[in-house]
Formats: sequence, C-alpha cells, structure tokens
Amino acid sequence: MSSLAVVQTFGAAWGAHDLDATLALVTDDCVFESTEPGPDGARYEGRDALRRAWQPIFDDIHAAFEVEEIFATADRVVQRWRYSWVDGHIRGVDVFLVRDGLVAEKLSYVKG
Repeated sequence: MSSLAVVQTFGAAWGAHDLDATLALVTDDCVFESTEPGPDGARYEGRDALRRAWQPIFDDIHAAFEVEEIFATADRVVQRWRYSWVDGHIRGVDVFLVRDGLVAEKLSYVKG
C-alpha cells in the first residue's frame, strides 16, 4: 500500500472514532507530537501512550476531522485538516512518516 493510502486508511479509522482500528495502523514505536501544550506540544511514543493521548478525542462523538488537502512524497504524507467540535474548530497540519505500511510518526501543528 502506498504511503498516501496508508494515511487515508488511518484517517478513515480515525473519522469512524475507531481507536483500535487506528492503533492497528501504527508501528509499535510510533511517535505522536500533539499540538498542546504550546509552544511545542507533548510527545507520545508507542501504542499505549497513543491510546491515552487519543482516547478523549475518540470519545467525543461530536468531534470530526475534515481533510482539506493531502499529498505524499515517498514515505512522507502531509495533510491539512479542520477539526470541529460542538462550539468551534481549529485548522492544522499533520506530517506523517510511513514505514513498512504503518504510520511511524504523526507530527501535528495548528494555526495559532
């Protein structure tokens, strides 16, 4: 599967609020850098840490990510997105690294 297809599959699982399916698409040592707290966000490594970081997002049934643009080059994928919840939204960018058909890195940035 191409890097782009891996991230699109990851995004579909995320959009379905299916945390187990999303985590099945990451490497054991996957790194996630969140957008908060500023200015650098927090860094999480491994599936257990990702589960703890992402669980509140997946639990919010009103939250939704919309992909605004996505493109890939070799093992890197860049995705612009809009994250909406009941009373608002933010826009941002994720930079992914794909390794062996799985997401190995998800670095997130938001418009400040």
